[in-house]
Amino acid sequence: MTTTDTPNGVAALDTPQAPAARTPEQIGQATAVEQARAVAEVQGAIIVAQQCPRNMATVVAQMRESCRQKGLAERAFYRYNRGGSQINGASVHLARELARCFGNMQYGITELSRDDDKGESQMLAFAWDVQTNTRAMTTFIVKHGRDTKDGVKLLIDLRDIYENNANNGARRLREQIFAILPKWFTQEAEDLCRKTLEDGGDAPLPQRIATLTDGFAKNCGITVDQLEGKIGRKREQWTVHDVVTLGIVAKSIHNGETTVEDEFGARGVTAAEIIGNGAKPVAKKATAPTEPSAAAATCPGCGGTPVCEPSTSCPANQAAEQGTLA
Repeated sequence: MTTTDTPNGVAALDTPQAPAARTPEQIGQATAVEQARAVAEVQGAIIVAQQCPRNMATVVAQMRESCRQKGLAERAFYRYNRGGSQINGASVHLARELARCFGNMQYGITELSRDDDKGESQMLAFAWDVQTNTRAMTTFIVKHGRDTKDGVKLLIDLRDIYENNANNGARRLREQIFAILPKWFTQEAEDLCRKTLEDGGDAPLPQRIATLTDGFAKNCGITVDQLEGKIGRKREQWTVHDVVTLGIVAKSIHNGETTVEDEFGARGVTAAEIIGNGAKPVAKKATAPTEPSAAAATCPGCGGTPVCEPSTSCPANQAAEQGTLA
């Protein structure tokens, strides 16, 4: 800061001036190219959408065909536990497929900034119907942490931070896409996906139940008794709706959206497991009593033990020989 003399002799302070804005000539070539490309991309998308508007009959036909596919239906719903209650609904996988069928839509997730000191990222999720120029957008803060039973665990590894940001961004993206799509469109898609799950392909209901229970036992350690307790009736009384519900639970556990403890509670250890996984203790084989050792042989001559060898050394034989000579 400097001072200058004025005509009346009073010194005036020179206030610092803000740096002048960069003119287009001062912007780097790469930045200018990228800005021009982005503007051209947006203008091109709008022009194409206006020239090739969506055909709703084709859109609905494509949606129905996609929702009849078992692969999509199995991933179309999510389920997790919050505050002691179960939250479920349509997943981001269904939202992306419906956006593809609807056409003339753009959507995505962007990480605007990352602050490692605060341990957070600022992100943006958006969905844009280019044809009608309808846009849904939200900005949000994602903490670099993961909720555990022992509290929030801070994330340091770059891959963990990336996956955490992607998971949180996918939830916001799902809501933005559903905010653009017509409600009747998404509702019909959900109903068709549930019907596809209920049909279960060509497998009969008993076979689907057997496959489901085997999968829970192998992958989650859940017994049939626990499944029956969750449904509220015996396995033989399960309906198609029950199988669909348990299938969504299994898929949500596999995707990490919920846990076995949240769905089925902590399972106590049984006495059979303490003994050894329910196996009966192996009885020890009875050993045959030891045979008493045979009595030591006695000498037939003198009656002593052991037998005198050779026989000429036996005192009785020696005495008999002396008597014979006499």
